[in-house]
Amino acid sequence: MNNDLTIRRRPIVAAALGMAALGVMATSPAAWADDPVSVAAIYTVPTEQQWVSRIHLALNTAADRGDIVYTYSENVSNSDYERVMREYADAGHDLLIGEVFGVERAARQVAEDYPDTAFLMGSSFGPSGDNFAVFDNWIHEPSYLTGMVAGSLTETGKIGMVGGYPIPEVNRLMHAFMDGAREIDPDIEFVVTFLGSWYDPPAAKEAAFAMIDDGADIMYAERFGVSDAAMERGILAIGNVIDTQEDYPGTIAASAIWHMEPTIDRAVEAVADGSFEAADYGQYSYMAYGGGSLAPMDDDLVPQEVQELVMERQQEILDGMFRVNVNDSEPRSN
Repeated sequence: MNNDLTIRRRPIVAAALGMAALGVMATSPAAWADDPVSVAAIYTVPTEQQWVSRIHLALNTAADRGDIVYTYSENVSNSDYERVMREYADAGHDLLIGEVFGVERAARQVAEDYPDTAFLMGSSFGPSGDNFAVFDNWIHEPSYLTGMVAGSLTETGKIGMVGGYPIPEVNRLMHAFMDGAREIDPDIEFVVTFLGSWYDPPAAKEAAFAMIDDGADIMYAERFGVSDAAMERGILAIGNVIDTQEDYPGTIAASAIWHMEPTIDRAVEAVADGSFEAADYGQYSYMAYGGGSLAPMDDDLVPQEVQELVMERQQEILDGMFRVNVNDSEPRSN
């Protein structure tokens, strides 16, 4: 292991083999390999950030099972990203994982230069070469369901939405949420703003306060800080990617959850059995694969008849009888 990195790096040693697996896989990926797969991850934000926290959780789960040995770097700037990728590849890790939205060209060049290393990267674009696979958080389906909840609960008919950047990964979830709310009330007004940052809770909180002051009585919390504002002002919020109901009691009515385990498990299995190739792993974030879910709704906040309506729609999605529209364009206030 190269220890010359100036960024923070923490190794996690895998636990004993044979622990119960999470997610939808019936067998541990390590069953196909003599040794655990060596995985390194590169994150541009803290592991506490919503999106990255789900990847980090899935990798820790695989490490706890003994399927992988996991190390990672967080808070890596875009200017350092390529260097860190190359150092991990030079160190001999089998699989590199990260999010390359700001460094697409450089990351793909690294993969080309290391053909014997597997790469699985969060990306707005498709796979490339023989070893650069991509993933995404396609949780538009549960996002639609949370929109139905919000549309049923708003009294002012105005919903505030605070996002990080207007990229497809964010846009499609916001649009799905808006579509779900409009199923309940086509005349709902949405106030939308983007922070220009993936992790700025104070700015997100201030943006939410402005929307609440303008009449929004439900907030779509795409970023940390929004739910804090909602809780302080005594209105409801909808969670995204992670379940924060326990952190904001009486505030989070519903949440769309991303489960990265199905994606990670399949990639690790492919590396372990030698079948890894450039592919799009996005489908494994769909509800049908266990990659997305609707968190249990708060019984004190969401009436039973609303929950029943939402669960009926969820079953239709799972049965293939209802398809949530995918819209990657930038959502705007109406």
